[in-house]
Amino acid sequence: MEITNVMEYEKIAKEKLPKMVYDYYASGAEDQWTLQENRNAFSRILFRPRILIDVSKIDVSTTVLGFNISMPIMIAPTAMQKMAHPDGELATARATSSAGTIMTLSSWATCSVEEVASTGPGIRFFQLYVYKDRNVVIQLVKRAEEAGFKAIALTVDTPRLGRRESDIKNRFALPRGLTLKNFEGLDLGKIDKTNDSGLASYVAGQVDQSLSWKDIKWLQSITSLPILVKGVITAEDARIAVEYGAAGIIVSNHGARQLDYVPATIVALEEVVKAVEGRIPVFLDGGVRRGTDVFKALALGASGVFVGRPSLFSLAADGEAGVRKMLQMLRDEFELTMALSGCRSLREISRNHIKTDWDIPHYLPAKL
Repeated sequence: MEITNVMEYEKIAKEKLPKMVYDYYASGAEDQWTLQENRNAFSRILFRPRILIDVSKIDVSTTVLGFNISMPIMIAPTAMQKMAHPDGELATARATSSAGTIMTLSSWATCSVEEVASTGPGIRFFQLYVYKDRNVVIQLVKRAEEAGFKAIALTVDTPRLGRRESDIKNRFALPRGLTLKNFEGLDLGKIDKTNDSGLASYVAGQVDQSLSWKDIKWLQSITSLPILVKGVITAEDARIAVEYGAAGIIVSNHGARQLDYVPATIVALEEVVKAVEGRIPVFLDGGVRRGTDVFKALALGASGVFVGRPSLFSLAADGEAGVRKMLQMLRDEFELTMALSGCRSLREISRNHIKTDWDIPHYLPAKL
């Protein structure tokens, strides 16, 4: 079957992967309302395309934290990619690098920071969970720095793991032969079978529930890398993140896997963008499956987007070539959306190019 859009990879992945693995990747928390809403909310944003603009040359390139990348589409951190394909994070790293964009490596990767760095040059960020044992965190951050990673994406929405019922039903555990490679030498690399979700038990035992804003200062004291705060969905927290010296914000609800009934990230995005007032860049994570989604996020003020599940499902379907094609399709669709909207560069994408159903469009007079 010829794949013509990113969503088609999920069907292939579902057929290929063991149920426990597919369910772990695909599911959200509790009723999975936010999981559906992360997608559905994009369909409530409509375009206001401008016509008769010379779009013979279109530039989709951008910069993120000073790094030049080919497009505003990056890879979000997703755990345990060797469950999807034997090459795991190495394939994702190679595909992302060849696409000229940024990969974020999960703390819970099945390949280490050193192994990912060994795939060759590329701009890579490291996603960090803060463990109760801070020496573990210090070691991990230093290793990421030494391996050439360029930023830390600090996950802040997971003091405890959300209730993911399929993982409970499946008694989720890391398959035999796989470990969380970054923690292997620290005796923290195994996720065993329990009477619950093995990952929930692991998080309860290892991840620091006392994590607070002051720990961003602590993190800044142990690394010179810029820190992106991942998991902000309110204006209040966005302002505090700026005050504490965050280099950027990733508007994320953890792929709808933590607290159900939070808004879709595309709905929360504008509130966060307005709160930071241009002081730091804001990125969007969650629900992006089309180039049109990328355009909508940028029109609402995002500096770029991160994609998670599409990278897992394309990896499961066709390894490195799958991830490569997934990124290329998103890029092609995004470029086409720009052309059909009358935008030649990211700078030209504005709020006037869209209208949403959750506000009175600001381009209309106040009194109708």
